[in-house]
Amino acid sequence: MSLFEKAIRIKEILEKRIDYIPDAAIVLGSGLGAFSNEIQVDAEIDYKDIEGFPVSTVKGHAGKLIFGTAGGKKIAAMSGRFHLYEGYSPEEVTLPVRVFQLMGIPNYIVTNASGAVNTSYKPGDLMIIEDHIGFFCPSVLAGENDERLGIRFPSMSEVYSKELIHIAEKAAENIDIKVKKGIYCYCKGPMFETPAEIRAARILGADAVGMSTVPEVISAVHGNMRVLGISCITNMAAGILDQPLTHAEVMETGKMVEEKFSAFMKEIVSLL
Repeated sequence: MSLFEKAIRIKEILEKRIDYIPDAAIVLGSGLGAFSNEIQVDAEIDYKDIEGFPVSTVKGHAGKLIFGTAGGKKIAAMSGRFHLYEGYSPEEVTLPVRVFQLMGIPNYIVTNASGAVNTSYKPGDLMIIEDHIGFFCPSVLAGENDERLGIRFPSMSEVYSKELIHIAEKAAENIDIKVKKGIYCYCKGPMFETPAEIRAARILGADAVGMSTVPEVISAVHGNMRVLGISCITNMAAGILDQPLTHAEVMETGKMVEEKFSAFMKEIVSLL
């Protein structure tokens, strides 16, 4: 069965649960699932109960697809995502994006927990992603192209919508929070990066580093969706501080900023 056929089948399953096209699909990264509490729920479905859908295996990813209202808009929220390092294929990692694309959802808002490469950042900062470096990411568009999903050679000159970035900046201003804007660098994981890799990323212009997001947003752009990316800086990247990195630190910082993050996401959605 092709990716298109798999996505159509899941789309039809989901459309039996809701009777509207959400204004946005939102992916909630590690430690950022608290935003789901802001949603007036119409339907909540465990990933394991959606035939053909992958299942989250990472701590801090609830593994639920939620449809409902937040900020006065209808949304679909993924509480937890899938990573290549979990052993999933590029097709499996990006399957939810294709489902949202075929449902007609126009906006894809992706969030993640990231390590700070930029030494002026600190844990708890929120960063609007302006662009990304995905050299280390296997191409999720490799293989025969299905024209029903997108063109063979999509432009990546504006992966992150300037219009949505402007909306996010306005949202931050409206609720009086400070946000950064920067470049996100993808690394394969699940091991944290080495100090040498972080130095290299800094030379290339990266401000934050993480193990997700790039595969998904490439598929979203291929599918002609508008993309907004928000990173929560949960730790200083390797070599900046004289201490080892842990996933527990990522989760703790996510908990610390959940109120600010949730307010920011709600305001963004309200302005769409």
